[in-house]
Amino acid sequence: MRRLTRTVATAALATALALVSACSSGSDSTEAKGGDGKLEKVTYLTSFGTFGRDSYAYVAREKGYFKEAGFEVEIKPGQGTGGVISTIVGGQAHFGPIDLTGGLLQLGNGQAKDFTAVAAIQQRTMAGIATVEGKNISSPKDLEGKKLADTPGSVVRNLFPTYARLAGVDASKVTWVNGEAQALIGMLGSGSVDGIGQFVVGQPTIEAVAKKKAVMLPYSNVMQDLYGNVLITSSKIAKEKPEMVKKFTAALLKGLEYSLANPKEAGEILKKNVDTANPVAAAAELELMAAYVRSGNTGTAIGTLDSGRVAKSIAILQGAGALKQNITPEQIIDFSLAPKA
Repeated sequence: MRRLTRTVATAALATALALVSACSSGSDSTEAKGGDGKLEKVTYLTSFGTFGRDSYAYVAREKGYFKEAGFEVEIKPGQGTGGVISTIVGGQAHFGPIDLTGGLLQLGNGQAKDFTAVAAIQQRTMAGIATVEGKNISSPKDLEGKKLADTPGSVVRNLFPTYARLAGVDASKVTWVNGEAQALIGMLGSGSVDGIGQFVVGQPTIEAVAKKKAVMLPYSNVMQDLYGNVLITSSKIAKEKPEMVKKFTAALLKGLEYSLANPKEAGEILKKNVDTANPVAAAAELELMAAYVRSGNTGTAIGTLDSGRVAKSIAILQGAGALKQNITPEQIIDFSLAPKA
């Protein structure tokens, strides 16, 4: 059944990409390639550094999926939800993934606006706290009195108060310090901090760098129905270039599907593009991530977003007192641009 689901999803993505290309003529064609027929230059941000979980963008470029859709793509490392949003809204990048819950917090608390989600990357949140054996942390309560590191705009850090409240942790007893995305695992390995904000699929990379067994505390254990990363663009691009957005999304998701089916090759492609990458750890991350990307055995196409589930996520945050203002799914997602279930 799992193989059948993968085959159906792959065929659906390929069909969607072909249909988009076939239907593009006149103004739609120039929108993707520009008036002179050249490839349209696009800047894409990863979600958080250059780990295996983000290798699918490099795969989409290496395999020619972006070029086939009419794009020349530059990939730059992102610094978490807040950083990706501000860079895209500021016009320095066109697309990038953010954690949807982090986006809801940013929008609902007036910290960011003018960004639009157009596809899901993971159907469940991968946010969590990572530590290593020897830190005496095996449950959320053990985080009290400990020092944690993360980037200021990371969803793990911004969602921590809500997680702590639901997990019975006194957040005031936890100290947070700043760290760059690529430096966090090194900080944990050196012992300068007790834990770091990290997606749970980062376990293989943590163990490869820290040389110790990783201990993961997934937020999903206490917060159900939360989506993981979603692809965003600026509200301006979403409104003015909808066909361009659909083409880019289809190409990126094609890279995601290929990466999950061929994690070892995806890890090697990441290493080819990022000297510091560990291809074995990258492949292991992708293998773990597959369960978060796919919707079980339902056959639902990769990338889909459900308004009802997003509404539940908003309700969870509102119930925890994490949102200063009421928001709706439509304020953050353009469902007309998202892949159809």
